[in-house]
Amino acid sequence: MTLPLSVVVPTCRRDLLLIRCLAALDAQDYPAVAYEVIVVDDGACDATRRTVWCWSLRSRATLRYTRTLRGRGPAAARNTGWRAARGEIIAFTDDDCIPTPGWLCAGVAALRGNVAGASGPIRVPLPDAPTDYERDVAGLERAEFATANCFYRRAVLAELGGFDERFAAAWREDSDLFLELLKRGHRLARAPRAVVVHPVRPERWGVSLRQQRKTMYNALLYKKHRALYWQRIQHSPPWRYYGIVAALLVGVAAATLGRRGAALAALSAWLLLTAALCLRRLRATSRAPAHVAEMVVTSALIPPLAVFWRLRGAIKYRVPFL
Repeated sequence: MTLPLSVVVPTCRRDLLLIRCLAALDAQDYPAVAYEVIVVDDGACDATRRTVWCWSLRSRATLRYTRTLRGRGPAAARNTGWRAARGEIIAFTDDDCIPTPGWLCAGVAALRGNVAGASGPIRVPLPDAPTDYERDVAGLERAEFATANCFYRRAVLAELGGFDERFAAAWREDSDLFLELLKRGHRLARAPRAVVVHPVRPERWGVSLRQQRKTMYNALLYKKHRALYWQRIQHSPPWRYYGIVAALLVGVAAATLGRRGAALAALSAWLLLTAALCLRRLRATSRAPAHVAEMVVTSALIPPLAVFWRLRGAIKYRVPFL
């Protein structure tokens, strides 16, 4: 039996967040008989399955559980979800998000006529003095068609083959689908009243260093959508990072060759550029001592890590990418 709408929620060992999301989906203004919620477990976790089963006993809408092979990533999880769905429209959100009560009604209303997909606002509440990581997450408010809040016709997903599962991390798989739709001339729309709230989860010290690995997937996105990449995703290469790394390499090389003057000049340039990066990250953020110390250390390490992973992506995906 087909339904007007299916909601796909990928999850991986975050049951408390999942319960919060399911509660918000259960409180939707949309008729309960007209939609289903599919939880896709990417952690193959029995505890998550039990959580979904227990919640299904009280849920207004039909709640279903499925799983992927462990750790295949959000792109594979979403593909598993929409392919198992019975809805003609597929809504995507994440387990750490809270859809507002009118989310489904507003999203479905935006898919009128020949509109293939719609995306709504993502609100990221921040404290008065956020950390650098919290401010970075707030960038989702400017994202286009992030899978935390988007709606697609099932037929369009089938036409494209869904999400490219080579994007194995939660990074750029949604941008890839969005850009592919633009290239094929599909009509897309905004749904300004389909609001999803995305609270920032606490993270461990140095999270910005671990995130640099994701930049490898920028190379794959660029390979697939070269012109649109510079127009819609990133307007220029990170020349600041390349300059910092170049100054460091020149300084080390000059010191190794015994050229003290050149080494001093290059390393001074590296120090000034790194300090500027650190101050830029600290602007309008928390001045807690632990956060300031984290910014000092990670500002020195991020540029070489970012450059390494961008070049690693260029090599892996065989594309000239800076």
